[in-house]
Amino acid sequence: MGPEEKAATIFNGTFVRPAKFYLSGFSNIPHVKYYYVFLCFVYIMTVIGNGLLLSVIYLVKTLHTPKYMIVFNLALTDMCGSTALIPKLLDTFLFDRTYIVYEACLSYMFFVLFFGSVQSWTLVTMAYDRFIAICFPLRYHSIVTTPAIAMMLLFVWFILLSVIACMVGFINRLSFCSSLVVKSFFCDHGPVFSLACNDMSLNNLMARVAFIIILCIPLVLIAVTYVCISIALSRIASGEKRVKALKTCTSHLILVAIFFLPVLSTNIATLASYIHPNARIINSSLTHTLPSLLNPIIYSLKTEEVLNSIRKLCKRNRISNITLSKKVNSITAIMTH
Repeated sequence: MGPEEKAATIFNGTFVRPAKFYLSGFSNIPHVKYYYVFLCFVYIMTVIGNGLLLSVIYLVKTLHTPKYMIVFNLALTDMCGSTALIPKLLDTFLFDRTYIVYEACLSYMFFVLFFGSVQSWTLVTMAYDRFIAICFPLRYHSIVTTPAIAMMLLFVWFILLSVIACMVGFINRLSFCSSLVVKSFFCDHGPVFSLACNDMSLNNLMARVAFIIILCIPLVLIAVTYVCISIALSRIASGEKRVKALKTCTSHLILVAIFFLPVLSTNIATLASYIHPNARIINSSLTHTLPSLLNPIIYSLKTEEVLNSIRKLCKRNRISNITLSKKVNSITAIMTH
């Protein structure tokens, strides 16, 4: 009896709801466990980097600005997205627990896709921030306010929550009566719904809608904002001011490239021609994990404002430790006399 047969539970003669799915992961790659160890290292560094950034933004009052509210949101979704994906991935393939309960599979799918989609739209919000800062510098503080950014981010979370919930919820209308081997490293939406043996047209439509909402629209909006930014910069007479303004955009553009290009290339390759499952898994796993590691390093932890805040926190802690040490010495001296 193969993994598909073991995993299936049949209700009446026509509908099949699987008890479990079987995650295949990589096929015929020697020493693949080293790759999972690498992902473990990526996860640890992601948690440290984003945790440090979240702590600095929370503790330093001068960073309680709309811009750093967006950065906080990106760091939070980076950490949550990696936590939703990597620990379960390591448990699955390092400890050979390749079966996953049907309900757990859908939950896994929901959280990974949801946090990934929030990352996408947070990059759009960052582009909006740069657009207002460069194109309308005198009105920046009146337009980009804390309530306005908070409303934008809450709206993004609510809409994406609804879209991903619908997309994952439609899996429940499918019947799985043949293979239950998911050819991926997690319960990815496409590899799961393509296993169904009844009408998948609604799921296919929802996948396309989600692709447009999560990837295409954000990319178009970011492109439009940078066209406007380029036009605004071309009107700046001073070359020094132009370079300074460009520097504030470079980090964001690198984040956009790291996040969007691998995802788009994989999807285009899948639609246009055949792509080997192993190649798809490597590309997809790196796309889901590396941006979360690199985002705080590229965009925040190397900026002067954040570095100064970290130095201030270290100095404050050092002073607190010295003061505490002096108090302890004084109390000890009094007690000895």
